[in-house]
Parts: sequence; C-alpha cells; structure tokens
Amino acid sequence: MAQPMRPVARHSGVSRERFRQDIYPLRKPAVLKGIDLGTCTTKWTVDYLSQTAGTKEVKIHVSTVPQMDFLSKNFVYRTLPFDVFVRRAAEVKHNEYFISEDEKYYLRSLGEDPRKDIADIRKQFPSLAEDIQMPEYFEKEQFFSSVFRISSAGLQLWTHYDIMDNFLIQITGKKRVILYNPRDAPYLYLAGTKSEVLNVDNPDLEKYPLFMKARRYECSLEAGDVLFIPALWFHNVISEEFGVGVNVFWKHLPSECYDKTDTYGNKDPTAASRAVQILDRALKTLEELPEEYRDFYARRMVLRIQEKAYSTNYE
Repeated sequence: MAQPMRPVARHSGVSRERFRQDIYPLRKPAVLKGIDLGTCTTKWTVDYLSQTAGTKEVKIHVSTVPQMDFLSKNFVYRTLPFDVFVRRAAEVKHNEYFISEDEKYYLRSLGEDPRKDIADIRKQFPSLAEDIQMPEYFEKEQFFSSVFRISSAGLQLWTHYDIMDNFLIQITGKKRVILYNPRDAPYLYLAGTKSEVLNVDNPDLEKYPLFMKARRYECSLEAGDVLFIPALWFHNVISEEFGVGVNVFWKHLPSECYDKTDTYGNKDPTAASRAVQILDRALKTLEELPEEYRDFYARRMVLRIQEKAYSTNYE
C-alpha cells in the first residue's frame, strides 16, 4: 500500500526566463516538456551509442534484483567496455553475464579520477556530448556536473536526496519518478542521505509505520522530458524501459557553502556537517546525566531547535 499520489506540475515550452521567474522560486519539482535538447533524442540508439563511444572502459553496477539498495550493497561493481555494456543493458536476457542471465546494469558516469574529478559528459564522452544541448537555466559559474546515466529496464534506484539543484534529462526510454518533500524526512527512515525503505510502492508498514505520512509526488518521464529536482527533495527512480539520461547539477548556494572535496554532489554543506558534529557532541554530553534528566533536557533541545531553525516558509 503506497501513499496517495500527488502529481508533479508539468509545463510546456518553458524558456529560461519563465523557469527562473515562475517555476524555480517555488522550490518544487516540475516536468519541463518541449525543450530543445539537440539531436540526442533521435540519434542515441544502442548501435549509435556503441559505435560513437566505442570501447572506453566504464565502471558499472550489476544487480540480480530490480531494487538496488546502496545501504546493503545488494549489487556488485564491474568494468566493461562501453559498447559491450550498452548492448547488455538493452537486453532482457544475456548470453554473457557476471552473475545471472537476467542481471540488470546501471551506469553512473564518473570523473577521470573520481576522488578528484567531477563527472562531465563533455570530458568523459565528448563525441556524445556534441549531440546534446543542455538547458542552461542557471548561471554558467553555478554549473557543477553533468552525469551520464544508462539503466536496464526495470531497475529501481534507492530513495535519496542531493544537495544541489538538478535537471534529470530523459533522452531515451521511460522513467517513473517518485519524490518526497524535504520536510517529510522524519518519515523516510534515513541512513545518511538515503532511505531504508526500498519498495516505495508496497512498503513494509510493520517495519516502517511512519512512512505512510510522507507526501508522495509522482511523474512519468518520456524521451525529451526534463525533470527539475530541487536540492533536498528525495527521489526514487524506476526505469520502465532501457533508457539513457543526463543529470545536470548546479550550485544553488554560494560555492563556499559546499565541501570542496565533494565530487559527487552529495556531501552535506559544510555548515550542516559542522552542526551535526556539534549535536553529536551535545548528545554525548547528555549521557552524563541520569535517564530522567537526559530525557528532559533532550526534549528542551528539540524545542529550541524547532524554535530557532524550523521555517514556516515551506510546505
């Protein structure tokens, strides 16, 4: 049993000016249709991708189950030539495989040295990047990364949030995307940036009883659609068909707010990380008190946080 579904707003023919004035300030997801993405939506067939990007080695996720879980790591990492990977990802059953004939594949492109370099399709796949016209609805200096993604049909990625705004550009295939409001984080059973609830369509409510309180937004993406995902919005992505996409991330906050060692765009802002460290020290200090007093002062701390930090400006 899933939560009631709230539709994501859809807009057609959105210009940069309209996006920045009417859509972006709302800080809500939105599907943008009819944007000129270049020739990629018609050219990027399996054959074209294989021939154009060639035998470049890529690190991929391989999973024997549809629902990938980053917390339990129910998948393995393997390396394949790009052309071999694309053909396998497009198959339902495989003659050649790592684990099983129906295993599923997922590529999330990386920088040349993932510890130092961001993913940028223009650098890692320059011949393909020529085909795509990315919507630059933000200032050039805000750009962070452009992540090339390819997924087998039926694969579902875990629910998580990113700390930067991004466009999910669906170039080929279809996806179903489920999103949750940042203010519903208390109901998502978080471990870091990720939710423990894998099956969002049929959750285990005995294990996750509060999950039903989370407001569920949902949309379907077809080739040529662009989904705006504001920073901190949780999202769960299901590839209903073999598909290719590109995520474009940009910095919503001033650059100095971000962790300079973050090449993935998923480390919490430095001020948030410091605050969590301070909170952990405060909780450690409370352990010096008897349970009755520890409970009392912990509740006072919660009230103080609510009073000083909670906002009434967001739904």
